[in-house]
Amino acid sequence: MVARPDDLRSWHDDWSGLRVLVLGLGVTGFAVADTLAELGCRVHVAAHRPDEDRARILPVIGVELIELTALDAVPPAFDALALDLVIVSPGFLPDHPHVMWARERNLPLWGDIELAWRVRDKVAPPADWVLITGTNGKTTTTQLTATMLQQDGRRVAPCGNIGIPVLDAVRDPGGFDVLVVEISSFQLHWLPTAGPGAPHPAASVCLNLAEDHYDWHGSAEAYAAAKAKVYENTRIAAVFNRTDPATIRMVENAEVQEGCRAIGFGADTPGMSDIGVVDDLLVDRAFLDDRRTSALELAELADVAAAGLATPHGLANTLAACALARALDVAPVSIRDALRRFHVDHHRTELIAISADIAWVDDSKATNPHAAASALSAYRSVVWIVGGLLKGVDLAPLVETHRDRLRAAVIIGTDRAAVRAAFERHAPLIPLFEVDHDDTGEVMPRAVRLAAGVAESGDTVLLAPAAASMDQFVDYADRGRRFSQAVREHLEGEAHDDGPPTAGSRGS
Repeated sequence: MVARPDDLRSWHDDWSGLRVLVLGLGVTGFAVADTLAELGCRVHVAAHRPDEDRARILPVIGVELIELTALDAVPPAFDALALDLVIVSPGFLPDHPHVMWARERNLPLWGDIELAWRVRDKVAPPADWVLITGTNGKTTTTQLTATMLQQDGRRVAPCGNIGIPVLDAVRDPGGFDVLVVEISSFQLHWLPTAGPGAPHPAASVCLNLAEDHYDWHGSAEAYAAAKAKVYENTRIAAVFNRTDPATIRMVENAEVQEGCRAIGFGADTPGMSDIGVVDDLLVDRAFLDDRRTSALELAELADVAAAGLATPHGLANTLAACALARALDVAPVSIRDALRRFHVDHHRTELIAISADIAWVDDSKATNPHAAASALSAYRSVVWIVGGLLKGVDLAPLVETHRDRLRAAVIIGTDRAAVRAAFERHAPLIPLFEVDHDDTGEVMPRAVRLAAGVAESGDTVLLAPAAASMDQFVDYADRGRRFSQAVREHLEGEAHDDGPPTAGSRGS
């Protein structure tokens, strides 16, 4: 007799014969299918225009591919599968026709994180989990937390939305002490907060909450509710941003385990049970016995700067990582040493070059206003390269807040009209330049030439688009690489210079 899905809560349970449909064949979908096949399930994957390499492997591992002719059409073959379970890849909207089809048939709907939690005991003992979410800063905080734990001698896997599926980490035969899981709002949406599929992390954090992905979640409230799930059932430390009221409310409302502590982080003097900054030191007043009258030194601000994290959001991410690491009893010296060998990833306020006292900075990862605001706040005088796919987000508050530090703006992307309107309403005196070229290969060379023509000594030319990249680029990394290449070619004198731009001009 085939087990019911909700009775399956261990790798060592009998999963054989369970009939499962996996929606999507991205990195996550493939990991789900591979895991289920290894467990002995009867697995079908439904995908529209699947990756050729993954599709080629599926029959080898005993998985059937249902190749969809249209992304939103429910094929008649679904009803013939007599399914027990549907597992949804993170990008599927809650009202996607395939999801609604499953709901109408009362089929259990899981995400990849729920499956990973249920089978986390493949290698004994199972690893502790640390969950990290937030509108911005997730990847850096995940990497830095993992580095601190590794420096302390733990076997660690940074995984999840960072690129390595949690299921791959769970199935690694070597096993880990800790999984540091970057978890997106999409993954959190599908995650239960009770029952055998609900994670019980050792520590958790929502770094910040700002406007993003409302088109997917349907509202600001739904987006916040998804993010808040990260704290549910936390065992040791629910870490929050004490300058962000939304994360404070999340912790206050969370159902955590007995003994779990709320630990705040911020770039000011910490109170008891906080991580913060005193003079030029990062200090811990949370994880020591005498926290009423003393603090532990964790690192110096110079260590943070050397790691490429000296911006306001970089420092906040560092403090959050410190809190998570200390929750798992990482020694202060390990935190300091980890910071000294860490460097932030590309395209995150990455300094590309300084020439003629003008700095060129790539923050292509700033795909929403909250991230762009953090980048803008780090510089005194900015020529701002901004724009892309806005996803319905209004840039007006961002423009209004930071107009006094802007020398000029270069607008790129398909939603240029909305960006231009924000400047016309709130910063009409700021010189604007537009790149209206449709050739992806020409966008950044033209943007760089326009920025170079207006930048002065002491300025920072900052790519912080406050928008998604898919309108003109493969992803934010592609956008950042093209910007960096254009900067270097311009500074080497290889790019053609059309001469100084005039305000209101457009790149052809």
